[in-house]
Amino acid sequence: MASHSDTLVVFFGATAGANGGKLGSDEREIILLVWQIVDLHEKKVGKLHKCFVKPDTLELTDQCKEETGLTLEDIVDAEPLDKVLEQIQQSVSSEVKRLGRSSYTLLVNGPHVIRQALHPEASKKNLVLPECFFSFVDLRKEFLKCCPNASSVPKLTLSSMLDYVGLPAESEQMIGVREANSMVQLTLCILDEPYNHKFYCAETVNSKFDSGTCSKTEPVDSETVIRARGLPWQSSDQDIARFFKGLNIAKGGVALCLNAQGRRNGEALVRFINAEHRDLALERHKHHMGSRYIEVYKATGEEFLKIAGGTSNEVAQFLSKENQVIIRMRGLPFTATTQEVLSFLGPESPVTDGAEGLLFVKYPDGRPTGDAFVLFSCEEYAQNALKKHKQILGKRYIELFRSTAAEVQQVLNRYMSTPLISTLPPSPIVPLPVLSTPPFLPTASSTRDCVRLRGLPYTAGIEDILEFMGEHTVDIKTHGVHMVLNQQSRPSGDAFIQMKSPDKAFLVAQKCHKKTMKDRYVEVFQCSTEEMSIVLMGGTLNRSGLSPPPCKLPCLSPPTAYAAFPTSPAILSEAALYQPPLLAAPRGPQTAVHSPAHALAYYPPQPHLYMNMNMNYTAYYPSPPVSPSTVGYFAAPPGAMAAAVAAPAHPAAAAASSVLPQPGALVRMQGLPYNTGVKDILSFFQGYQYGPDEYSGLVQMNEQARSLIQPKEWLCL
Repeated sequence: MASHSDTLVVFFGATAGANGGKLGSDEREIILLVWQIVDLHEKKVGKLHKCFVKPDTLELTDQCKEETGLTLEDIVDAEPLDKVLEQIQQSVSSEVKRLGRSSYTLLVNGPHVIRQALHPEASKKNLVLPECFFSFVDLRKEFLKCCPNASSVPKLTLSSMLDYVGLPAESEQMIGVREANSMVQLTLCILDEPYNHKFYCAETVNSKFDSGTCSKTEPVDSETVIRARGLPWQSSDQDIARFFKGLNIAKGGVALCLNAQGRRNGEALVRFINAEHRDLALERHKHHMGSRYIEVYKATGEEFLKIAGGTSNEVAQFLSKENQVIIRMRGLPFTATTQEVLSFLGPESPVTDGAEGLLFVKYPDGRPTGDAFVLFSCEEYAQNALKKHKQILGKRYIELFRSTAAEVQQVLNRYMSTPLISTLPPSPIVPLPVLSTPPFLPTASSTRDCVRLRGLPYTAGIEDILEFMGEHTVDIKTHGVHMVLNQQSRPSGDAFIQMKSPDKAFLVAQKCHKKTMKDRYVEVFQCSTEEMSIVLMGGTLNRSGLSPPPCKLPCLSPPTAYAAFPTSPAILSEAALYQPPLLAAPRGPQTAVHSPAHALAYYPPQPHLYMNMNMNYTAYYPSPPVSPSTVGYFAAPPGAMAAAVAAPAHPAAAAASSVLPQPGALVRMQGLPYNTGVKDILSFFQGYQYGPDEYSGLVQMNEQARSLIQPKEWLCL
């Protein structure tokens, strides 16, 4: 923004907490303001003014006392902030007029005093700031324009800038006076030869947030986006913009996030005009909105577009009217018409352009969802509409609350896009479609290049995990973060992460073990993809090693509902038979190979891990059995194959294996009582089908092996 001011007002402030580069980061109130006028034409300097400010909370931190040398006695009798700001405006205006000048602009050493201290505090106290505090010139940026080589200075402070141009450091020790005098010296220096600098560009502070739309094809710089978490569910985009008061948010740059039920989840993505404002926003981490503290993290442009981006012409046309207040209506009767909704809102809250200001949300097939968005031309009409919250329309009560343009996009995107993968497993009687395994999923391997995180907060997301891992995130493979869900499709508190090498995995396990995430410590263990599979199936992994899962259920052939699927021949090598499979994608039906009388589907193991967050990991497969001689688990193969591979050494066991019939699945039972009989075993497996030949094999094996083998029998069902 071009500045035509002929006068600069050197401006400095200090708070009751952190100062300097951290000014405003701890939400402490302003306690000192210093200003002095510089005439740009005559290159003259006015009188220095210093004014204490009385905060609402009369308390100074030890850091403040040490840095400023101030005490409570200095500020206890001072005026509050609004009175002091009024005095500053009157004093500056009269002095500028006395000099015969017409305008002035504030000059600050860094934006913190304006953007991070003055505007946020005024917003919290509902103060209306004078117009002069909405534009300023940053001395550091102006200095770099004159001395571009000064960018090599590690930390550009007032003393380092004075030293760079050969001026002596200010000897004054009083806080505020020292900084103001230094700024005046630097200003006069760059106005003179050889610099002859002109202060023609001023930064501005947006007085209000402009809502708008965002296209999915619009480029969004990831260095300008943050994620705010912990927001009150009823907060609007204007409330969020007020939380970041002093920083310039891009038009339509607030996107409220919704959960799976279409309700706000307390998070929002905010896009700023540049990276500098984003970095200042990150300093407001755990600042308060009312009584709630808000967490602020980095986010990406892709995440912002996923929430706020839209391509619907209907939505674009609906949101094309600017400066409108958006209200969301939820719970409408499916038969509600435009006229009924307008009548419900009443004449005291007229909708902008009548029916054109009302947008019903529908499914792709045209069915109504019960949601609608309404535009109002002013805040008064919107407030009148909100008074009808939970009033009855038809036989239903209607919820009304403030909304945003980004929420309109998000809700429409959610309802108008069909899911790529169903979240519910299909019925076993219906042929199961084969789900293609994404190419980035790992193959079965014993290489310990993964880590397991255990004890994650249930609210933790992938962003939290990346923040938890810190500098080690660069060593994560592409698509290498896998959240584990329970049977209810909710977070289980576990996650697996694929690293680029075993050394990286070991380093993460050492550095991050028992680090804290959201007040909970998280355990980190190094593991392989094989061990990952075992843990997903119920085993345990800790620093003591790997423990297989307990044998909760016998691993039987699929129920008879699968008999409708004919099976195909499957010739397995010994390695293939006993390789420990990972959690695989649902398998397709196979072609028949056995007699139709007792044809049961056999599902060979798959070598790829299937970790789709939308799928229930345990919906298709029960926990496998445990064998003390192996740590691997395998799908039950046909009996003949298992017998050929097992090759028992004991004669009685060999005799038993020779009578095992071909069509069944091999199951090992461990821990049987010594007096167990065939009837006891058949009773144990009641509800599962087996043929007469399986029964005869069971009897022969039981009789031949009872006296020689410990009661850990191989059964064929």
